[in-house]
Amino acid sequence: MGDGRELAAEKHVRYIVTVEKKKDSFESLVMEHIRLNGAYWGLTTLDLLHKLDAVEPDEVIQWIMSCYHPESGGFGGNVGHDAHVLYTLSAVQVLCLFDRLDALDVDKVADYIAGLQNDDGSFSGDIWGEVDTRFSYIAICTLSLLHRLHKINVQKAVDYIVSCKNLDGGFGAMPGGESHAGQIFCCVGALAITGSLHHVDRDLLGWWLCERQCKEGGLNGRPEKLADVCYSWWVLSSLIMIDRVHWIDKDKLAKFILNCQDKENGGISDRPDNAVDIYHTYFGVAGLSLMEYPGVKPMDPAYALPLDVVNRIFLRKEH
Repeated sequence: MGDGRELAAEKHVRYIVTVEKKKDSFESLVMEHIRLNGAYWGLTTLDLLHKLDAVEPDEVIQWIMSCYHPESGGFGGNVGHDAHVLYTLSAVQVLCLFDRLDALDVDKVADYIAGLQNDDGSFSGDIWGEVDTRFSYIAICTLSLLHRLHKINVQKAVDYIVSCKNLDGGFGAMPGGESHAGQIFCCVGALAITGSLHHVDRDLLGWWLCERQCKEGGLNGRPEKLADVCYSWWVLSSLIMIDRVHWIDKDKLAKFILNCQDKENGGISDRPDNAVDIYHTYFGVAGLSLMEYPGVKPMDPAYALPLDVVNRIFLRKEH
């Protein structure tokens, strides 16, 4: 791929493990309120690079469960933080990585999420009531991983997502909201998990998504924006789910991602020569995974987890 630049996998592994240990670094402080999301990004990257054994599973599980609110069934972004679906999905995904869903009161968690569905089929993110199609995806993805989709009105959830579809084929955060690659992933992912992709105009949406590729090979999230490594995931996964990924230049995209690496200290940034962070490191490696980059495990585009993890969950069918 590309000009011979390679993925500095060992450096990225070291970077991720080090970030986790530096509790007083700038990055740790900035991420304090979303530390559970950070754990998901970092640990999934380690797994994609075949290095999940670089961490101690029991320590991770213990910390994850210390973010749990037994009274509501949800997870906070860090110890002592309020419960929200954003962090609840990350907690469930990390437990899936370690094959430790047995640590959960599955029905309690599922009831917490189901209780956030609104009359119109949409979902609130927490008790304060903000509605966004991100939360629709999160609810559907989490409940599916827990084999508890039956606890919500799936048809209403699908109808709400379809009501957020725009004339350009994309989806917004709410009905009438601007099409955005991140929201498109959420809506397409939710429709894929519920077997409802027939609602998507694949050619129209595929065209909008492949138009996100910029001259330098990277992808942006909306027209007229700069390319950003994180859209390597949001756009590519959506294109894969609607079977239009062959419409973009994968070699140019891979080269863009590899150019965003810190080859000395590890980590990937949003664009070349910027500071690296755990978020873009994850999305860069995840993007390479979707392009079948050598040495990176394949990833499921809908569940945002390594394919072997998803297969383990659904082949087992724990009802």
